[in-house]
Amino acid sequence: MRSIATLDLQYAHRFYGFKGEAQYLHGHTGVLTIEVEEPINEGVNMAYPCNEIQKVAWDVLKNFDHALILRQDDPLLPAILGVYEQTGIKNGTPQNTMKGAAFKTELAEAFPDCRLVVTKETMTVEGMIKIVYDLLKDKLNIVKLTFTSGVNAATEEFPSHTSIERCPLCGIALNEKGVCPKCGWKKA
Repeated sequence: MRSIATLDLQYAHRFYGFKGEAQYLHGHTGVLTIEVEEPINEGVNMAYPCNEIQKVAWDVLKNFDHALILRQDDPLLPAILGVYEQTGIKNGTPQNTMKGAAFKTELAEAFPDCRLVVTKETMTVEGMIKIVYDLLKDKLNIVKLTFTSGVNAATEEFPSHTSIERCPLCGIALNEKGVCPKCGWKKA
């Protein structure tokens, strides 16, 4: 069975090298839908708690919220970093509290202190799906991702690849010691 969760992301980007309207810096409200497949957990009668899917995903994806997303070869990138340096926000400010841990993958790198994500490819809806799957595939058994942004949308299905041991009391993933990080239940 599948549990389905959604997250809203506010971000700005542009399609560097593109010859249409999207070549200009602009913003979006994106909606990411994550479908996770797990067997029904008999203890709590659910596949996977949707609020836990949101928490796991948000820990990483909050780097995309209220962020500027640029391709690594975009000539705006050095200029923006220069302005951030001049204005004293490149290394963050006390008000920048909604940030995730920095990450670097083959597809993207997050600079949470300055609300910037640098991508290898243009950040289209299809590109966002690739990045999200890469970041979350080891944390959740994702079988489908859908990302909508304005009038643009893309979806991709993935093979079910693992079943995650979960707590029989609250349904969330057990840690490496077989303990539920939420309620403390221990696997015998």
